[in-house]
Amino acid sequence: MAKANINLPNGTKVEIEGTSEEVKHLLEFYGECNRPPEIKKKKINLDSPNGKKTRIMKDQVDLSEIVNLIKSCDEAEAIESRILDRISQVDRTLLPLYIVHEYLKNNYPLTSGDISKVTTDLGIPLAIANVSRTLSNTASKYVIGDKVRKRGQPVRYKMSRRGVQYLKGVIQGSSSGN
Repeated sequence: MAKANINLPNGTKVEIEGTSEEVKHLLEFYGECNRPPEIKKKKINLDSPNGKKTRIMKDQVDLSEIVNLIKSCDEAEAIESRILDRISQVDRTLLPLYIVHEYLKNNYPLTSGDISKVTTDLGIPLAIANVSRTLSNTASKYVIGDKVRKRGQPVRYKMSRRGVQYLKGVIQGSSSGN
């Protein structure tokens, strides 16, 4: 008899007893199929109140996971035809933020550099400067930044409720991009 312990993504602890093949099958099923997106720790420098720089580790989602979700989600065909095949820079800029909001529980804010990398991996490269300009001007009503924009300091953006409604409308074809 083989034994194994599993911690499921929802926090449930499971103890398995059975033949080695049964245990192996269950471990593969719960280990691979229900694995959440890979989370990386990123070092970030922060200013502390006393003026010194402090270094912390912050969670960051794997950008290739966002690219894979864009290509394989339920809305993939509509996204391709209504966002990726069209020229709207605002829609292309908001797309990675929308995917993080809808499929990754809005847990991971993205910088303009992250968005640029995702769009480049999708085959529609947007320069970091263009993404940053779009987020601070045209798309500013659709996103929420974690701080005031300052040259050289990365701002981490999340999608606002208004932005989610706008991009859902674009994907469904009911919005003309107003």
